[in-house]
Amino acid sequence: MKFISILYGIFLLSILGIYWTVAEQKLRLWILLIASIIFYSSWHIQYMPLLLVLTLINFRLGLEIGRNTLPGKHTQDWKISNEHWQIAQSDWNINRLKILWFGVILNIGFLLSFKYLPLIIKWILNISVNSPDDPFKLVNPLGISFFTFECIAYLIDVYRGAPATEKFLKFATYKLFFAKLISGPITRYHNLAVQFNTLKFPNVDRLAEGLWLIGIGAVKKGILADNLGIFVDLCFGNLQRAGSTDLWLATFAYGLQLYLDFNGYADIARGSALLFGLVLPENFDFPYFSTSIADFWRRWHITLGDWLRNYLYFPLGGSRQGLMRTCGNLLIVMLVAGIWHGSAWGFIIWGILHGVALVVHRLTDAIFNRSKILTLFWQNPVSIIFAWLLTQIMVFTSWIWFRLPKVQDSVLVIQHLWGHTADAQFAEKVYVEALNISQYQLSYLLLGITIIMSIIYAFKRLMKLEFSWPIKLVFVPLCFYAVWILAPEGGLPYIYFDF
Repeated sequence: MKFISILYGIFLLSILGIYWTVAEQKLRLWILLIASIIFYSSWHIQYMPLLLVLTLINFRLGLEIGRNTLPGKHTQDWKISNEHWQIAQSDWNINRLKILWFGVILNIGFLLSFKYLPLIIKWILNISVNSPDDPFKLVNPLGISFFTFECIAYLIDVYRGAPATEKFLKFATYKLFFAKLISGPITRYHNLAVQFNTLKFPNVDRLAEGLWLIGIGAVKKGILADNLGIFVDLCFGNLQRAGSTDLWLATFAYGLQLYLDFNGYADIARGSALLFGLVLPENFDFPYFSTSIADFWRRWHITLGDWLRNYLYFPLGGSRQGLMRTCGNLLIVMLVAGIWHGSAWGFIIWGILHGVALVVHRLTDAIFNRSKILTLFWQNPVSIIFAWLLTQIMVFTSWIWFRLPKVQDSVLVIQHLWGHTADAQFAEKVYVEALNISQYQLSYLLLGITIIMSIIYAFKRLMKLEFSWPIKLVFVPLCFYAVWILAPEGGLPYIYFDF
């Protein structure tokens, strides 16, 4: 059941109708849980029992970690002396830590088994990774990365002192909530649990905002991302025949496609949740207007960045143990981000590139902060534009490894970015027959999308202006109509389904 489909629209309206006709909170949670199971089963029904079992396991682990009383044999010891109480408490904290580690390893093992186990088996048995008759090919459960990261976050939060829920219905509804299950954003249990306790029918502003997010998200994904994706697939699918200009256009187009695809789905998820009276966190904040790689990671896939920062970077020591240790931590974090995205070497290289870029930024930032002249230099408009351009060149060229995770393909693109002429028939097949536009027209289209993004950025971030709710309600049906008319037939799959 795709987000951008008539079937999803009918599904969403039906569930909303049932959801808001009941007044009891528990019944609403049951409705959301059953709807989420139906939604996920429409994709991968074979994995639904597995997700339910993992949800139950993490629920029970959370209860064990969150227990505030010690085992019965120590209860009387507390009353004897404070020293005995401290010893008992220390023993129990060790047990809690062991349970936490068991839960973290279980979730990571579950994630890596789907992403890496088939590849490891092929290496051991010396089977070609790209064999068409692959007996070990395994389809990953949709949203598996988001699912496991949320479980790990919940267990760590409980270990750090957050209360463990004793209500499995509430926890299961949080874990399997269909709006975020397969596309994110990564959410924390306690943020959503508070909202479960105060479910109210959204006011007209919230309703308009929810519908607007769904409409604008459908435009981003269905019209812009999917149409860009057609060119990207054609170009990167014919690497030997594409010229340098074609590859640059495809690289830029893929960067826009990835952002619009992921951001569009996140908008639909957030809009759907708003209609149920729930607020999901934003996942993007105009990342392509960042002037440093550190700023980019504060704006791109925000919930993943927060997860990596809170549950990996800070536990490693963050920036509290000297500059060199900080640089090492940044490299480790981005290497994990690359591994999280997939088992191919291209994702690892992508993570390392971003890690190195973050290290270079941290080192240069430390140097510049010692000089007032250099600090003032980077604050003038020309330097800001240069910093923005440098950041985006790094980001967009690193997407090559992300789009083509097979190293030989990515290296070929890098080698052909300068001075390579396209095959004589490439332009005819791609621009004339497939797209029916010229290379120049495609360039203007990409430039036009960038200008529109710049205008929206200026209005929203710089001038703090947004449409009022009546205007949003007027544009929503126009968005849906535009998608119906302009989206490519069948659409392209959501890119992050692979992750």
